[in-house]
Amino acid sequence: MKKGTLRQVLLLTDGCSNAGEDPVAIAALAKEQGITINVIGIVEESRSGEHGLNEVEQIASSGGGISQIVYAKQLSQTVQMVTRKAMTQTIQGVVNKELQQILGEAHELEDLSPAKRGQVVEVVDDLGETMDLEVLILVDTSASMTKKLPMVQEALIDLSVSLRSRTGANQFSLYSFPGKRKDVEKRLGWTPHLDSLSGVFKKLTPGGLTPTGPALQEALHIFYKRMDRSEVERDERTDLEETGM
Repeated sequence: MKKGTLRQVLLLTDGCSNAGEDPVAIAALAKEQGITINVIGIVEESRSGEHGLNEVEQIASSGGGISQIVYAKQLSQTVQMVTRKAMTQTIQGVVNKELQQILGEAHELEDLSPAKRGQVVEVVDDLGETMDLEVLILVDTSASMTKKLPMVQEALIDLSVSLRSRTGANQFSLYSFPGKRKDVEKRLGWTPHLDSLSGVFKKLTPGGLTPTGPALQEALHIFYKRMDRSEVERDERTDLEETGM
């Protein structure tokens, strides 16, 4: 199968959206375009975390991704786990579709012999290390996130470090919502490392509403532009190869 690129949105928030489009509907649209939406709901230990719990789960489910509710102190390990698990889940979905084309709709992975299933698992694991990965990070910077942002920063840097051992290329970008003048604000362009995040987070000023839907919609637009550019570059390379240049 073609290796391609794994595209994920990693949404970090601690509450319900209260402005703009329905984030669950936007997440469903992302899934249709091959973009996985993962959501981590950050709660304080003094709170039950029930507020916004359903929305966190619904967004991830609609977006074909993973959802996790976590206390802020445990955030670093959770960010890494969710990203890795979503990669594996996405690859498994692609592999299963290809297997169904080969074996027929009536057959599934469980129908294979243990040896064959083991081979499929090896393929999934290999692709998880070798496929290119693009993660667009959306950070909720509404007022209630003020005390949690330092831990968000630390968790994202740890994520970048933990993925460096992969042979596939990693690319990250960071956007916050709400922005000062609009719903979403670009904080960091596409980069293989997140070491520069400390300077970015120092400039963040928490406050305002929580426009989760518009933030997800902007993430889709960013990926669309990136995917279109990749298509053009691929076509140009093909033309050059065909002309022998």
